Amino acid sequence: MGRVSNVLVGKGNAVYSVHPDSTVYEALKLLVDRNIGALVVVENNKFLGIFSERDYARRVILKGRASKETTIREIMTEHPITVTEDETIEACMFKMTDKRIRHLPVVDDEGSLIGLISIGDVVKYIIDEQKNIIENLECYIHGTHH
Repeated sequence: MGRVSNVLVGKGNAVYSVHPDSTVYEALKLLVDRNIGALVVVENNKFLGIFSERDYARRVILKGRASKETTIREIMTEHPITVTEDETIEACMFKMTDKRIRHLPVVDDEGSLIGLISIGDVVKYIIDEQKNIIENLECYIHGTHH
């Protein structure tokens, strides 16, 4: 099975981020505009955490906070579970399932952010990989080359 680096090659390393002093409202607007489910929280090029739709639902709405007055710093997930480029897709799936999370920041050996993968990215990678395997097997069975 592939590795995180294979997923990043397919989707790119671009990561949408938000400053910890931004309001939750500003962050939500970015999530909607970009059609994504999470933002990494970055200050002075330092990766601090992650803000997801789930953080919003659990720490803003259900606590009766106002999204225009609450900052990301107050409600973000600090020290989220991360992966490196060398980790397998299988390990990512296990972490996501075990911890019930949908996004994994990808960091290098120094802990610097180099990407973000979602459960959707992982599922897409697995489907594409299985499709390639099936096509190769069909070619093998029929004696044709792909």
